Amino acid sequence: MNRRIKVLISCILVSQLFLMTVYAKPDWPSDTGIQAEAGIVIDGDSGAVLFGQNIHAPYPPASITKILTALIVLENADLNDMVTFSKDSVYNVEEGSGNKLNVDTGDKLSVEDCLYSLILHSCNQAANALAEHVAGSREAFVSMMNEKIKELGCVESHFDNPSGLNGDTQYVTAYDMALIAKAAYSNKKLVEISSAISRNIPPTANNPEGLTIYNEHRLVKTKDTKSEFYCPSAVAGKTGYLIKAGNTLVTYGEQDGKRLISVILKGSPKQYFIDGKALLEFGFSRFENFPVTGPETGYLSGEEPVEINGTSYKPSDLELEPDQVITLPKGAELSQADKTLVTDLPEGSPKGAIALIQYTYNDRKVGQAYLMEKKGTEPASQESEQATAETNPEEPKTSSGIGKASSGRKGGGILAAAGIIAVLALAGGGTGLFIYKKKKEAREVALRREERRRRLKAEGSEEDFERILKQRRNIKRRK
Repeated sequence: MNRRIKVLISCILVSQLFLMTVYAKPDWPSDTGIQAEAGIVIDGDSGAVLFGQNIHAPYPPASITKILTALIVLENADLNDMVTFSKDSVYNVEEGSGNKLNVDTGDKLSVEDCLYSLILHSCNQAANALAEHVAGSREAFVSMMNEKIKELGCVESHFDNPSGLNGDTQYVTAYDMALIAKAAYSNKKLVEISSAISRNIPPTANNPEGLTIYNEHRLVKTKDTKSEFYCPSAVAGKTGYLIKAGNTLVTYGEQDGKRLISVILKGSPKQYFIDGKALLEFGFSRFENFPVTGPETGYLSGEEPVEINGTSYKPSDLELEPDQVITLPKGAELSQADKTLVTDLPEGSPKGAIALIQYTYNDRKVGQAYLMEKKGTEPASQESEQATAETNPEEPKTSSGIGKASSGRKGGGILAAAGIIAVLALAGGGTGLFIYKKKKEAREVALRREERRRRLKAEGSEEDFERILKQRRNIKRRK
């Protein structure tokens, strides 16, 4: 008998362990590493940090700076514009930094050719000339660079020049560089330029036959499957090097519908490519994305109004920012992510946003989506107030334009009445169910009034509508 009990207890314990294994949250993967001093890999859509090492430590960026330069140029210049190389743009560069295009004062190339020279060939003179073309001077362009990174949420970096050459206060963190690259590789033209293997540049004074330039990013250009640099997911990117900066690298990858960005700072020769490749492979193999859909949020379904910052919204009048995803470890479920509604919107939020839904997993940010008001709709509180004002035109208004009985949220006197009923119900020992029913009835009354108003307006033209409304107001006053 004792033996049977022992066996039964063992079976129960084993089954409990099995259940714990099934329902436990998968840990955040950490089985990767890099030899560089700092590095990061983020999801290009959700922005989730999949792996990071010293991601908030500042380092000289070297020529990966040119990614930001290219983004600003693409946003502010036409590809067919002609860029004239000034004496300053050609010769006012750091000693020993070279002149890869062998351009001279007065040479002209299109913005597009300059961008290919900037990204594929890392030409410092192209960076200077493009800066002058866009902003009138390098100093003005640098101001644009630092304003742009603020817009992108970068608070740990600063730029002194458009080329990435040494600067007294030129530094970047891996995290900020990933944010810059995320914005840059959302630009299709920049991806096209950065993924090119070569480009033919038209003739210039010192290159009467023109010349062909080649991509310097080994992960992007290597097609030999036996090479240690072979990385089929690597689509685009930029290399950089200075003695102070070491080897720097940004790589943009795509695989199975996912987009990743890896950044390496203070790397060593050859190894920095291996580090960049390792981070991409880690990200693609250990994580998956989940689309953020309406029903999942809980704010877009049902009939209960959504209260945000003192305003009531009907769920049917709200929608999510489209095409947003969250990133979770493989094996995790969407329901295991926590979400928080942020009503204090950050700077730069899109027009029409009323709140931000932030997703976390084991205290890590894994994605977000703005809650938007549909175009052509008004908050439920505004609709109710408008309905009350039109059906009770004689009701006096406060300086805010809301009836005296209004709570400032829903339907003026309707909600005030509902509030009084609720208080009386509580005072008399009424239940929460009673209060809920009364509030629901008040909302239904407001909706019926608004529907009557719409039907009345539909009876004829705008003039007919105003005439009928005036007649009804006069009848009400006589009563």
